[in-house]
Amino acid sequence: MSSSLAAIIGGAAGAITLLGIIVLSIWFCLFRNRSISRNSENGSSDPSLQAGRNVGTELSLRGGVPSPNPLEARYFMLEDISLATKNFSDINLIGVGKFGEVYKALLNDGVIVAIKKRFAAPSQEFIKEVFYLSSIRHRHVVSLLGYCQENGQQMLVSEYIPNGSVSSHIYGASQLSGEKLEFKNRLSIALGAATGLAHLHALNPPLLHKDFRTANVLVDENFIAKVADAGLKNLLARIDTAGPSFQMVDDDIFLDPEVRDFGGRFSEKSDVYSFGVFLLELVSGREASRSQISESDQSVVEWVQNYRDTSDISVIVDRRLGTSFTTEGMKEFIQLTAQCVNPSSERRPAMNYVVSELDRIREKEMSLTTVMGEGTPTVTLGSHLFTALR
Repeated sequence: MSSSLAAIIGGAAGAITLLGIIVLSIWFCLFRNRSISRNSENGSSDPSLQAGRNVGTELSLRGGVPSPNPLEARYFMLEDISLATKNFSDINLIGVGKFGEVYKALLNDGVIVAIKKRFAAPSQEFIKEVFYLSSIRHRHVVSLLGYCQENGQQMLVSEYIPNGSVSSHIYGASQLSGEKLEFKNRLSIALGAATGLAHLHALNPPLLHKDFRTANVLVDENFIAKVADAGLKNLLARIDTAGPSFQMVDDDIFLDPEVRDFGGRFSEKSDVYSFGVFLLELVSGREASRSQISESDQSVVEWVQNYRDTSDISVIVDRRLGTSFTTEGMKEFIQLTAQCVNPSSERRPAMNYVVSELDRIREKEMSLTTVMGEGTPTVTLGSHLFTALR
């Protein structure tokens, strides 16, 4: 009797347990369907948005929680980006690049960012590339913070660099005078940019910039140089089978002649060539593509390529530098520039060597020159290149 009763009780308990499992399963399915429905109503049916959210990268500009991984790309909502740029007002338009229009944006937490926007179809490859590029963090490389992909638009959200490009300071609308144009300052900018580019080349696999130019070297409030648009050319090549939606003509003066004239492949050494042209503009204060030596047909790049120690370097050096440098240091700088723009890629140095040489030249210049009083350069082992010109 007791055995029969125990069997009955055991069977009832098992039935109740089975019924509970069935009820929980039905409830879970209904709850999941309602969640998906709500996401669809909020506009998240776009596959590009789902991809961003599935990896936990969504960040609302109104105070959303960032990804636990600070190096992971964040997803920014279009609604919030519009708010941060005042609906992409022309007042916030700070430039146009290969990706498209660039806007300055103020986030709700007070952080200022730069947003690049273009019209393009949703792409999983775009998200993949953004995640890779956002993982690259270095003091001398502009950080990619996140992205947005909604309503037929793609956007890149990067850190904002307040002092703009080096080109604007040496021959553009924001040309500086005084101490910021001293040779030591330009050496510091060159060293920072070289360090950033060398870091890209040291990645595994190396990341080739492919579009290094003076306009893509930015300086912050402390005039620390940062390499911008790293990997952008690769991103556009991978997501645009018919080419970027916003076309710009490349400035051939920065392009490795082996790539430009003979259809060669990009390499670390082609970036080194572009860096050499950057050094040339930095020291001459002129656009290399528009500069000639005196009234001859020889460009400044050709002059540097043919440079010898006995050459008159006063024809190439920016006169605004005055005598704030040593002749020896300037000649070593021009020699390094000539190595970088050597027509043969095999004869160009690696970026690590360029970094070490710039660091050495800068240290020597710092030890041989002093500043007496605010903004007044005095050279202890000086150059008299421009004495006859004043």
